[in-house]
Amino acid sequence: MTTSKRDIDAFTGVETTGHEWDGIKELNKPLPRWWLLTFYVTIVWAVGYWIVYPAWPTLNGYTRGLFSYSQRDVVAQEITTARSAQAHYREKLAQTPLAAIKLDPDLYRFAMAAGTVAFQNNCAACHGRGAQGFLGYPNLNDDDWLWGGTMEEIHKTISFGIRAVGKDTRASQMPRYGIDKLLPEADINDVVEYVLSLSNKSGDTKAVGRGHKTFADQCASCHGADGKGKQEQGAPNLVDPIWLYGDSRQSILESVRTGRGAMMPAWAGRLDPATLKSLAVYVHSLGGGR
Repeated sequence: MTTSKRDIDAFTGVETTGHEWDGIKELNKPLPRWWLLTFYVTIVWAVGYWIVYPAWPTLNGYTRGLFSYSQRDVVAQEITTARSAQAHYREKLAQTPLAAIKLDPDLYRFAMAAGTVAFQNNCAACHGRGAQGFLGYPNLNDDDWLWGGTMEEIHKTISFGIRAVGKDTRASQMPRYGIDKLLPEADINDVVEYVLSLSNKSGDTKAVGRGHKTFADQCASCHGADGKGKQEQGAPNLVDPIWLYGDSRQSILESVRTGRGAMMPAWAGRLDPATLKSLAVYVHSLGGGR
């Protein structure tokens, strides 16, 4: 007959399991009854959930559950409900002239809300979430507009794009004076000095004088004799401190040499008329609209 001696922990008074590692003993202390009951309840709840709701994948899809509940169906129904609620305003927005939208406070609020969402979804990738623009992508918050800042002009630019596909797109192209050898490199450098002088950034007076003549012969027809640009041609103002590609000597030199020629996609056909108008309203409201 064998006897076993119970090992009681001296500090807690609880029996140990007899296991010991590096002087550390394991107490034989069961979990509280309330904890075990809670654990068993969660198991029962999980089994019930598997039965009632969709849960397990199968070869042909998944178990549907007793209620055939689908979160996809719920979302689809909510989208349908939201679109039905918007239908009245969207139809009214599509039919209302741009100039009259502001005269209807409810319609204007709807256009602003819709335009904000549409801008974030379609335009923010290039112009930034705050419409602040990036190098090569214009800032829409200032009052410097290549193709005009009225609501109608903004709407046309959004609808048909710039140098995009389609006969109604905004189309202009600065000559590639360097790539196509239209001007000698010396004349290009002189023109750059003259352009810099328009904002008091050039100190080479001789080069400025030579560049002034070349500018008058080659550039003034688009940018104007005073360098302030022409919106009807999409030619930028060279006098103000706002530059699409930067105002450094190297950046301006690159523009004269290559002509740049960036493009903006046409959104007509991709977005419905109500969304195009809401975008025009939103962009016009950013602070630079005229």
